[in-house]
Amino acid sequence: MRKFDTKIQHLKYKVLREVARLAWDDKLLENLLDIPQTLVPGKEATMRCCVYKERAILGERVKLAMGGDKENPNVIEVIEIACDECPVGGYEVTNACRGCLAHRCEDVCRFGAIYWDSDHVAHIDKSKCRECGQCIKVCPYTAIVSRKRPCQSACKVKAISMNEDWSATVDNSKCTQCGACVYQCPFGAITDKSYILDAIDILKGGNAYAIVAPSIASQFSYAKLGQVITGLHKLGFKDVVEAALGADMVALDEARELAEKGMLTSSCCPAFVQYIKSSFPQLEKYISHNLSPMARLGQYIKEREPEAKVVFIGPCTAKKEEAQLPSVKPYVDAVLTFEELQALFDSRDFFISQMEETPLNNASYFGRIFARTGGLTDAVAQAMKEQNIDFALKPVICDGIEACKIALLKLNKGILDGNFIEGMACIGGCTNGAGCLSHGDKNKLEVDKYGREATAQTITAAVENLE
Repeated sequence: MRKFDTKIQHLKYKVLREVARLAWDDKLLENLLDIPQTLVPGKEATMRCCVYKERAILGERVKLAMGGDKENPNVIEVIEIACDECPVGGYEVTNACRGCLAHRCEDVCRFGAIYWDSDHVAHIDKSKCRECGQCIKVCPYTAIVSRKRPCQSACKVKAISMNEDWSATVDNSKCTQCGACVYQCPFGAITDKSYILDAIDILKGGNAYAIVAPSIASQFSYAKLGQVITGLHKLGFKDVVEAALGADMVALDEARELAEKGMLTSSCCPAFVQYIKSSFPQLEKYISHNLSPMARLGQYIKEREPEAKVVFIGPCTAKKEEAQLPSVKPYVDAVLTFEELQALFDSRDFFISQMEETPLNNASYFGRIFARTGGLTDAVAQAMKEQNIDFALKPVICDGIEACKIALLKLNKGILDGNFIEGMACIGGCTNGAGCLSHGDKNKLEVDKYGREATAQTITAAVENLE
């Protein structure tokens, strides 16, 4: 059965798998230069102009698999050499051009980017065009269009632009690390740094705990969830705990905080929180002071076992950035995506679909549905009910960063019809995070099904069982 949505994901996975395979045997550094040649052995294997360029790009992918540029604080990086083949982007003349005599587009262009062929049809020299848009305004046939590159279209916070070499560049001051550009780039030129080597070192050292996001229920469709949990134990994790249990804890705390303050924005999605801080800093006072479920559960584990090492496994690239925050770093030692977990399994030649099942019954239904849009709100409402909190909850559920923007603009202007903003940067919530193996509406259904299988009937019961 197919494990990934796209070939780009599969290519990324192969690099991660080979890096991990060598790291387990402590042979990575001595065989580092061989990885690109191993993955692209001959001319027939390349997607580029030549096998040598493909290997050069793979060399950059290997660096990112090993942690990327240490000087760049952003977990999202651009492989510039892989970016120059993007076929769509910028301003283009369509076949609607009639080769008119007016030549208004040429006259208005200050950069000399428009020229004419022998049939009097206009063309745009991309090396000169500065995308000012003046030509579009004056064309009587609307024959000139602006087409954004996939990464730019995916980035709803406008953090991506093109440099002088027409490669994508990321504005770290705007980027929320949501990873939408990573998933949408058709050449895999934008990707996230991997901390898979850190995870392997932790596993080698022992006393490692895995915290798995509830969206794991919608992934690894070729195996059962219990088999995935067994695979994690076989990798060397001492125990595997649901992040949904941390969500239960957060729901109880956030319900009380909301009732006390009267207005709150959720703190569970790190991309949403970062978006508030970078684009609406005046609204930071409304961000819940609670840690995310990942950090809250990591804190719980380390308070009881200070020598424990915690690895979070989920769908989110922004979690990698969150784990570097001073408020979170003491509780989470490494973050892996589901893509990286698949690479770890295969680097050990584990066939998890053939393993026995290990149950994972820690959290409540409400903690598990945190993974999809609306789940956090349902959990907070339930937490208020269980704690007998008398508060008229009026939620604003934001499905994607554009919906978040609208809600925050209204809050900023004092016209928001609500007192609790549930912000999810990814459409559908965590079930469609950039680090997922698969994406789509079916993931929500799988998470709901997983929630209904919870043994704990209430949030309070789940937390008390843990204690």
